[in-house]
Amino acid sequence: MKIVRHTAQDMRQALRSIREQLGEEAVILSSRRTAEGVEVTAAVDFDAGSLEAAAAATAAATAPAPVLAPAPARTMATSARSAATAAAAPTPSPEPATATPMPPPLFDSQSDVQSDAMGKELQTLRRMLETQLAQLAWSERARRAPVHVELLRELTEIGIAQELAEHLVSQLDERIDLTQGRRFAIAGLSQYLLVTGDRWLEAGGRVAFVGATGVGKTTMLAKLAVRWILRHGPKDLALVASDTVRIGAQDQMQALGQLLGVPVHVPERFEALPDLLTRLEGHRLVLIDTPGSSLRDAQHAARLAVLSNCASKLETALVLAASTQAGALEEAVQRFRPLNPASCLLTKLDEAASLGGALSVLIRARLPLSYTSDGQRVPEDLRPARSLELVSQAVRLAKASGAAADEDLLRRRFGRLSHATT
Repeated sequence: MKIVRHTAQDMRQALRSIREQLGEEAVILSSRRTAEGVEVTAAVDFDAGSLEAAAAATAAATAPAPVLAPAPARTMATSARSAATAAAAPTPSPEPATATPMPPPLFDSQSDVQSDAMGKELQTLRRMLETQLAQLAWSERARRAPVHVELLRELTEIGIAQELAEHLVSQLDERIDLTQGRRFAIAGLSQYLLVTGDRWLEAGGRVAFVGATGVGKTTMLAKLAVRWILRHGPKDLALVASDTVRIGAQDQMQALGQLLGVPVHVPERFEALPDLLTRLEGHRLVLIDTPGSSLRDAQHAARLAVLSNCASKLETALVLAASTQAGALEEAVQRFRPLNPASCLLTKLDEAASLGGALSVLIRARLPLSYTSDGQRVPEDLRPARSLELVSQAVRLAKASGAAADEDLLRRRFGRLSHATT
C-alpha cells in the first residue's frame, strides 16, 4: 500500500495533486487544516487491515491531544479470553486511568469539506452537460420543425408559461404552416381558459370576494351592485361590509349603500358572518366584502376557517390583479385554495403590461373567470369574461410592448424539454 501526505493551500489543489500522484483509485484517509492550508493523507492499493492501520497511524500523528472516549467494542470470544486471563493473573496495583486515543472517523469535518467541493464540481459539470445537450436538442428541433420553434417564441413573448406553451405546440404536426399553427394556439388557449358567463347578474347568488390587499375587491363589488340595480332594481340586493381591517372600508360600503338605496350589514366580528347570512336568506344577491390578506397576516387562517364553515351558504370568488407578476398570482391562488373558490375576477387589465402570465395561472389552476375590469369607472369598466377576447388582448399587449424572447432564453426553456422527449 502506498500512502501520501500532501499539503496545499486549499482542498481542491490537494485533491488534484493526490490524483496526479496516486490516480483515481486513491482513498482519502484524513484531512486537517494547517498553517499552510490543508493537509490530506491518501492511500492506494490497500486492503482493509492496512487501511485501519494507516488511519490509526495518521490519527496518532495528527491528533492534537488525547480525548477521553470509551474503549472500542470487542467480540465475545476476545472478552472471554480477557476475563480468563485476568482471573488467572495476580491482581496488579491500581494505576491512574489514562485516556486511550481513538482513531478519527474516515469521514471527518474536513472530509465533508472535500466532499462538498467534489459535489460542487460534479454539479457544475452536470449543468454544463445539460446546457450543451439543450443547445443540440434545440438546434435539431429548429431544423426539424421551424414552425414549432417560432410558435414557442411567440407564446413566450405573450407570457404563456413554459409547460403550457410546450403542451400546445406538442399537439401540432411538424409540417403545419405558421398561420394554421397560430390559429391552433389561440384556439387552444381559449378552450383551456374557463369562463362562467354573466351568471350572478342573471340568477343572483351569495358571493364573498377574497384576495390580497389592494387588488380591487371593493371596487368590483360596487360595479356589480350598480349593474344589478340597473337590471333588477334595489329590492333583492344586500351588501355585507365585513372588512374591519382597512381603515374606512366599512364607511365606504355604507356610503355605497346609501347611494344605491340598499341595506349594508356590518357584522360585529368576522366570526359572526354565518349567523348574518342566515338572516339574509330572502335576498337574491348578497355581495360580501372581506379583508385583504397579506403574506404575514396572522388572521388569514382564521378567516379561511369562517368562510369554509359558510361553504353551504355562499361561494367565494378570488379577486386577482392582472398587473401582478405571475409568481405572485400563483401564490395567491395557493393561499386561497383551501376555500375552493368557485370563480375568479381579474382586475386592473388597463395597468397590465402582459396578460399571458395571468391566463397561464388560471388555466393551470382550472379556475373559471367570471368578470374582468379595466378601469375605475363604476359600472362602465366591467364586463363578463370572454376567453377568446382575453387571449387576443394578450397577443395585442405583447405586440404593443415590443416583447421579445431571445434565442438563449428559448434554448434554456425548451431545449431540455426537447432533449427529454426525443
